[in-house]
Amino acid sequence: MSEPKFSIGIDLGTTHCALSYVDIGACDGEQVSQQVLSIPQLTAPGSVEALGLLPSFIYLPHASELATGDLSLPWTAEQDYAVGDMARSRGAATPIRLVSSAKSWLCHAGVDRRAAILPNDAPPEVARLSPLEASLRYLAHLRAAWDHAQPDAPFSEQEIVVTIPASFDPAARDLTAEAARSAGCERMILLEEPQAALYSWIEKSAGGWRKQVRPGDIILVVDVGGGTSDFSLIAVLERAGSLELHRVAVGEHILLGGDNMDLALAYAVAGKLSAQGSKLDAWQLRVLTHACRSAKEALLSNPELAEVPLVIASRGAKLIGGSIRSELTRAELVTTLLDGFFPPAAIADRPQGRGRAGLTQLGLPYAQDAAVTRHLAAFLARQVAATADLEGFSSQLPADATFLHPTAVLFNGGVFKSELLAERTLSTVNSWLVAEVAPAARLLEGADLDLAVARGAAYYSYVRRGQGVRIRGGTARAYYVAVESVMPAVPGMQPPVQALCLAPFGMEEGTEAALSALEFGLVVGEQVRFRFFGSSVRRQDQVGTLLDDWEPDELQELDEIQTTLPSDGRAAGEVVRVRLHARVTEAGTLELEALPHDGPQRWKVEFDVRAGASD
Repeated sequence: MSEPKFSIGIDLGTTHCALSYVDIGACDGEQVSQQVLSIPQLTAPGSVEALGLLPSFIYLPHASELATGDLSLPWTAEQDYAVGDMARSRGAATPIRLVSSAKSWLCHAGVDRRAAILPNDAPPEVARLSPLEASLRYLAHLRAAWDHAQPDAPFSEQEIVVTIPASFDPAARDLTAEAARSAGCERMILLEEPQAALYSWIEKSAGGWRKQVRPGDIILVVDVGGGTSDFSLIAVLERAGSLELHRVAVGEHILLGGDNMDLALAYAVAGKLSAQGSKLDAWQLRVLTHACRSAKEALLSNPELAEVPLVIASRGAKLIGGSIRSELTRAELVTTLLDGFFPPAAIADRPQGRGRAGLTQLGLPYAQDAAVTRHLAAFLARQVAATADLEGFSSQLPADATFLHPTAVLFNGGVFKSELLAERTLSTVNSWLVAEVAPAARLLEGADLDLAVARGAAYYSYVRRGQGVRIRGGTARAYYVAVESVMPAVPGMQPPVQALCLAPFGMEEGTEAALSALEFGLVVGEQVRFRFFGSSVRRQDQVGTLLDDWEPDELQELDEIQTTLPSDGRAAGEVVRVRLHARVTEAGTLELEALPHDGPQRWKVEFDVRAGASD
């Protein structure tokens, strides 16, 4: 394979995708030649425009809905669906044909992410896609747009970084990597979105970042996107006279973002309409939710707008006179988002649960508490010891500190286009610091809220070639597999399990860990289950550490895998003596292999459910 000419960064976002690229040959140290690809896409039937962002929406039209050629793109006339701007606008009026939030569904362990389930509440006659296929279509569109713009530098021959939430578990990472490879990303790496945002900030500073941070700093990255809220902590330390950045903690996976806000705004407008005598049905509420998304983005991106008109068609209405009209005002936007999602909070506050019904509709497992500020308080308190054993880190917390004290804050995500929301978040964090007699955190300015993730991803690919500054960190969690104990049958009691550490916190990409001194029994030839755990707080466990017990908040259980490992001539149900071998791939996914005591076979246990395991 030829040497790549470009480093490509792809933000595979919940509401938007973006592609940025660095010309490797035109860079000199931290002076980088970087651009953003304008992405051709349908903006109306038969109309193609090149835009800086590709909305993450797919519209699946009825066979008779559009004329021949209405879905044609510069590189194909065969496509029977729309991706991007037209998909979003047309789907707002017909949401049962709109695929959205595929990224959130891709990390939902409660569904088969390879099954055609989107749109999730579409009637039977509407075609559906799997979350994996939807992600693949976004990436395939970006690939085609690139090859159309750069025919002499094929997409498949470039270095490509695809971003994911820092909180993605191994299964979601593996599925994202699979979608990227299927779309032609031969040289593919995964990068956490908050790290990408910081890389973008570093690149834009053209070397000036060293004057804005100093050894002992803790940078808090708050990334509130379309589907998730992600928090990361990055420590600044000095080694051999040079500044180094180390990612020391990431938050849990929180399905809380712009999607929740759109729905909250829709309910606020629906309440206003109800008071005026207009009651919306479920279909109209879905249409209103999509309209509120567009109105929110317009208000956040244009501070001069006071309100955005909304039109909600009556079901079956053919004339505009049959529609319901309203508006979303800036005051309503600010009140709903500030009070509902960024309320004042104390550092001791925690996300609130609520009583749940025994039966519920199938859907995304959204956070039960909408307050980003309370989730942030829980994250900082949980990570109070994150830097305690970080070699070379010069700052020490007071003995009575109840949370890790950030010294700088970087915002990412379109939500923070609102200065009010950014100011509320920063002032809340600083109120916690003041209460513990700590200096206020400063804002790292200059972030590109729409394109930072894509730009940072492209820069990271360049950095991996030995240029610029690299954020260290490795895996964001330690990972464990359950080992069942051998015990006589006892009525009503399950055998206890131990948690075996496969990959310690911070295990670097491209490294391997063999548990050569330990042997276990592997059941082959019959269906078995593998239980996995992750921990963002147990930083001292090494490969091979066996935990007999742990606190509920120390280990979080991940997806369970049910599979039948091939017996390879052995008896079904035979227990084979094996050694375990774990590897973090260059792409950032985790693999586990079992090697028998006698024989050449090996079994790979994938972190995503497969039809069968490979040997």
